[in-house]
Amino acid sequence: MTQAARCRVYKFGGASIRDADAIRRLGSLLAEKAPRPRAMVVSAMGKTTNALEALLRAAREQDEAGYRHRLTAICEDHLGVAEALFGPGSSVADALEQRLAELDTAHAAHREAPYPFHYDQTVGMGELLSTTLVAAWLNAVGVATRWCDARALIVTDEHHQAAEIDWATTRERIASLAAECDEVLLTQGFIGATARGVMTTLGREGSDFSAAILAEALGADELTIWKDVPGLFNADPRRFANARQILSLSYAEALEQTWHGATVIHPRTLAPLQRAGIPLTVRSFLDPEAPPSTIGPEAGEGDRQPAFMLRDDQVLLDIAPRDGGFLDEALVAEVLARLAEADLHANLLDIEALRLRLVVDHRPERLDPLGNTLAERFALTRHDGLVLLTVRHPDEALMAALDAHRSRLVIRCNATTAQRLYPAAECPATWRIPD
Repeated sequence: MTQAARCRVYKFGGASIRDADAIRRLGSLLAEKAPRPRAMVVSAMGKTTNALEALLRAAREQDEAGYRHRLTAICEDHLGVAEALFGPGSSVADALEQRLAELDTAHAAHREAPYPFHYDQTVGMGELLSTTLVAAWLNAVGVATRWCDARALIVTDEHHQAAEIDWATTRERIASLAAECDEVLLTQGFIGATARGVMTTLGREGSDFSAAILAEALGADELTIWKDVPGLFNADPRRFANARQILSLSYAEALEQTWHGATVIHPRTLAPLQRAGIPLTVRSFLDPEAPPSTIGPEAGEGDRQPAFMLRDDQVLLDIAPRDGGFLDEALVAEVLARLAEADLHANLLDIEALRLRLVVDHRPERLDPLGNTLAERFALTRHDGLVLLTVRHPDEALMAALDAHRSRLVIRCNATTAQRLYPAAECPATWRIPD
């Protein structure tokens, strides 16, 4: 196969399109880079997802003034970028205003609907707005691009906020679209729709997963995720002053790290790539020629060296039978079933004869009902304001240095992974990996 015939899928996150200058940079990168990708997935602009979540809260709290203020700010952000790119009174601005009007109408219709459904109809709009801007700009600079609605491509079940993919139908729709046009296919990350056409989302930060779905359906040779960092690191460089780039690691190790909280790649991204044997490359859109990081089937340097994952704002649930008896399999199964029903992930799970400890993210809308339910059947103690540190491939000296001067509320370790739960007050804003 020639280099030009290779099928590539690109994904661009919110930082890469946060304003007009960033969208111009993206356009220049694609206009100058050959060959061009077969398809692209684009996230919402900058902090738009956060802004839409705040808009949703205001709508559900019946805070009309707060709602209008937030909606106006979202409108001004997007229309300001459209004017900077295309000048005043453009057709792109008209298209954005139409989508924002749809958003406003949807809020009036769904204020009393279940939260997960309302969330998806609100927050998914961010990607529809951003891709309207990006597709128009790419066509304006000579990169022939077809805007594609992910709601017509990615078919899901009705599990709002964490929808599961109908793989057969999704593959068929993507392949059919690709067969009918030669332009770059540009679609939205994070969103899909049910068979009835109702918008769903794939989980927070799910645009990476969208790109993997597209890559697998197209039989891509590679997926490239463009970030504001040069690649993958052995720790979050915003939290660890001496984090180092990892140039290569295996699918299996990447899955372990994302499951434990590494945030560069969405946890659901890797399974479809691994099934299809598609390598994932992470590059910097700020420095496209910098050495990238690659995830593939073979073990790399990242499979052997320690890696560090932090989760902030954690909650420890300490659960014991009310009668003082043992935690048998039936009781453990009951607790885990209720955790699954609450749609919460156990970031740490530790079982002893008389108690079970769960560490979960602080998500009040799900955690508080779970706590109330568990308290009906079990003796429950809850501890808030905690930090969970997970270390892959640790050694004793490394963990001793990290533990120094910190209270360890929970210690868990096996042959490849160590976890510590610390009070947030004892943890620094910026950590340092011990030498």
